[in-house]
Amino acid sequence: MEMRFIDTHCDTMGECIARSEGKVTLRNNPGHINMEKLIKGGAMAEFFAIFIPTHDSGASKGVTLPPYDYFQFVYKAYLKELEANKDVLAPACNYDDIMANKAAGKVSSVLTVEDGVPLEGKMERLEEFYQKGVRLISFTWNYENSLGFPNSKDPEIMNRGLKQFGLDCIARMNELGMLVDVSHLSDGGFWDVVKHSKKPFMASHSCCRALCNHTRNLTDEMLHALGEKGGVVGINFASQFLNEGAEYTDIQSVVRHMLHIRDKAGLDALGFGSDFDGITSTLEFKDYTGLSLIVDALKPHFTDDEIDKICNGNMLRLIRDTLK
Repeated sequence: MEMRFIDTHCDTMGECIARSEGKVTLRNNPGHINMEKLIKGGAMAEFFAIFIPTHDSGASKGVTLPPYDYFQFVYKAYLKELEANKDVLAPACNYDDIMANKAAGKVSSVLTVEDGVPLEGKMERLEEFYQKGVRLISFTWNYENSLGFPNSKDPEIMNRGLKQFGLDCIARMNELGMLVDVSHLSDGGFWDVVKHSKKPFMASHSCCRALCNHTRNLTDEMLHALGEKGGVVGINFASQFLNEGAEYTDIQSVVRHMLHIRDKAGLDALGFGSDFDGITSTLEFKDYTGLSLIVDALKPHFTDDEIDKICNGNMLRLIRDTLK
């Protein structure tokens, strides 16, 4: 299978592997993503997120480690998986790394953090994460942290902007060569990123609020602004972000949101941000190996060259423009 897809968010490393006590590995597991599925499905690069469970989420998963310690716990598992799969998988920090890995026939692994909570207001931790290979940080998950506020049904919280540390992180991430990710962020925080980021940013796993009125989704105004800044939206496969109250993700709903993103943000803003292994929806296309079915459904609406941009070209341009 041609190495075609760049997917900008999965939870495989933390949610499936790290807490399994060695029972689940990237080489062999029943989830949406494993090495066989990545290779069979045509992966060029996968963004592996270290999601930090806190509050009710942490309690439900039995996570008792503080956020910074939990990052280190999953990071250790990540390094172990890189070593175990070095014949077919290699880390990537920038465009040149991805191209070199592709030439060597290896899938690229880009390390990300979902929820900036382990930074805890300490810029030296941002520097540490960069040195460890982290190249994207989702500023918030569903709770307030030292950077800012999350998406919320409470209008007061939703309209709150970034804290000073969040603004400082934008500036430093722009300098270092890290992507700012607005998925899960408050509306106020989103507009602060638009105002203050000198580099393109992205929504690694989001959909369209006009089509599905969920606080996690982006409004048409947000989509337009993100597109104007040269950013990319990775389409999220979670059913509840595609259709209100849905538990099943059908391919045409994914296509519908992708067409809307094209119309509001532009073709150059379209990408894949599956949220594989972090979502519980039943998927018509089952797992990573089904991405080609989505491509087939895009063909009536896009040219082959446009589909190539959606699958990898838009993200390769964003990576080339931002990551170091």
